[in-house]
Amino acid sequence: MSAPSVPYIRQTAGASAARYAKRTRGYGSERRPGWVTYLLLSAAIIGSILPLYYAFLLASSDASTIAQNPIPSLIPQGNFLENAGKVLTADINFWKALTNSLIVAIATSVSVVLFSTLAGFSFAKLRFRGRNGLLLFVIATTAVPTQLGIVPLFIVMSELGWIGKLVAVIVPGLVTAFGVFWMTQYLESALPYELIEAARVDGASMIRTFWSIALPAARPAAVMLGLFAFVGSWTNFFWPFIVLGSTNPTLPVALQLLQASYFKDMSLIMAGVVLSTIPLLVLFVVAGRQLVAGIMAGAVKG
Repeated sequence: MSAPSVPYIRQTAGASAARYAKRTRGYGSERRPGWVTYLLLSAAIIGSILPLYYAFLLASSDASTIAQNPIPSLIPQGNFLENAGKVLTADINFWKALTNSLIVAIATSVSVVLFSTLAGFSFAKLRFRGRNGLLLFVIATTAVPTQLGIVPLFIVMSELGWIGKLVAVIVPGLVTAFGVFWMTQYLESALPYELIEAARVDGASMIRTFWSIALPAARPAAVMLGLFAFVGSWTNFFWPFIVLGSTNPTLPVALQLLQASYFKDMSLIMAGVVLSTIPLLVLFVVAGRQLVAGIMAGAVKG
């Protein structure tokens, strides 16, 4: 026998009993979190914002002030626009580096989502010989440090004549083992076999089934994966620094050149860091609502 509903309790026992029933049951979305939850969330927000704000404080100061007092005042000093202008007009070619980062990040995130979803659909819903062993091998590659493959990867790029070209950064990041595992686990539970069988009965090919059935069903996880891939590619420094150098840099590499050019002028370096962070902030603001909607859709699916 199910417990009586809260409206029934309100009618029979009064409003006080109804409020008590809501608190004890966690009734729907009307239950409000306690002060401990708000305290933890506030601490997490402050901890996330503090490094960026500290960088902005340094970017709004000047080299002599930072040399005298490495811990700046909590109030910005007003030199940010001047320092940002110096970064934009410096010999590091900021706009070219920004364009290169956008090209690499967009191409990488789109390809990671597409190929990882395709591989995840194959591992999750298709039955073929060696499927489990191959998936285990893909997951096991995440245990290999990236640095171990730098030398042979550089040799391959040199033989292909891709040194100094953006394709040398894009191609190695077209798909990731984490993305394959992520999409496999999501599609395993989010995509019923009945939908695939219905599409096949209607005469759809396997590629058509993937494009029309699996890809829309994977949208919540794909949005998250695309965001992770974009941020990871945008902030990647190690491999672009090796294969691109100063001839055709991405934004993190260009900021390192800024440090070498101005002898560690922290105000200029931090101004460049803040400028490089602005596109990511815009991305989170634009895609934030869709991202949250995708997470909620994935949470209630099934």
